[in-house]
Amino acid sequence: MNFQLSEEQLAVQAAARDFAKNELLPGVIERDEHQKFPAEQIKKLGELGFMGMMVDPKYGGSGMDAVSYVLAMEEISKIDASVSVCMSVNNSLVCWGLETYGNEEQKQKYLTELASGQAIGAFLLSEPEAGSDATSQRTTAEDMGDYYLLNGTKNWITNGSSASYYLVIAQTYPEKGHRGINALIVHKDWPGVTVGAKENKMGIRGSDTHSIMFQDVKVPKANRIGEDGFGFKFAMKTLAGGRIGIASQALGIASGAYELALKYSKERKAFGTEIMNHQAVAFKLADMATAIEGARLLCLKAAWLKDQHEDFERAAAMAKLYASEIAQWVTNEAVQVHGGYGYVKEFHVERLMRDAKITQIYEGTSEVQKIVISRSVLRD
Repeated sequence: MNFQLSEEQLAVQAAARDFAKNELLPGVIERDEHQKFPAEQIKKLGELGFMGMMVDPKYGGSGMDAVSYVLAMEEISKIDASVSVCMSVNNSLVCWGLETYGNEEQKQKYLTELASGQAIGAFLLSEPEAGSDATSQRTTAEDMGDYYLLNGTKNWITNGSSASYYLVIAQTYPEKGHRGINALIVHKDWPGVTVGAKENKMGIRGSDTHSIMFQDVKVPKANRIGEDGFGFKFAMKTLAGGRIGIASQALGIASGAYELALKYSKERKAFGTEIMNHQAVAFKLADMATAIEGARLLCLKAAWLKDQHEDFERAAAMAKLYASEIAQWVTNEAVQVHGGYGYVKEFHVERLMRDAKITQIYEGTSEVQKIVISRSVLRD
């Protein structure tokens, strides 16, 4: 297997790294503290082509491969996971879902605007009573002939207030179970759509997470994605690709914490020498570096399989499971290496530790990933 990145992939990685350093690092602590959505930074990210990285250029995208997407996500996530989650949702869930399963009219009308960064999208699946169990949808899309009447509540929605368009998963035929679910494109500014209060979160605090309520919202039939009853399959297929994005985010959070810990260990002295020279610290760094490299290889393999149009569902679940677990562990170790300084905001690692936790939860908890992996393994 060739592990050498192409010149184009290296250029994408370098561009993302420079953007993170020059545009995201200044003010990242303040944005986290005040829960400020990084609107200006997201706009610039879109102008650089990072909000529709894998979308065909004829629809306003950058036409890049999934490996380049992983590289960019890692670099952005090292500095600001609140920006990278917005980037991930728009790329992996919204743009990919529309390009893969939307019709030509939907692509021309919505995908072009979303992939070029002119608008942001959101993916609405979770509900107060339906998290990991996505079949238990209570939001309804009643068939009214030439339109659906949408009612219900979605929660934990990334880009909830900043998005212009929502991809909403709703139940049309309850008696059919998961085969009665549809996926609908909904405008945030339509009558009957209400954005709830912003969630006060432990981590990714710059990301705008909201509940979204629908009351008798009229959604044209033309805004249904795929055939009638395709919504659940659409959600599951889209989430499989989204796991590559979140795995890459977790990788970046871990990588960023490790780099800070390594730098600090070379500067901080204790007992007459830099703390990197103490085995207790050196072994921590060795374990961290090894775990991160393992997560990186899993992420790149999943992305490579996706680029080859091969089945990547198991690989994506493995990458998401492992990268999120090591992100939580590595960031904790990074705080430990920093000692008391790791517990204060100005050294960044405490924020990375708080950001890491959500990667074990959203777009499929670690427990759900194990279900996905075990089912795949048992089919072998």
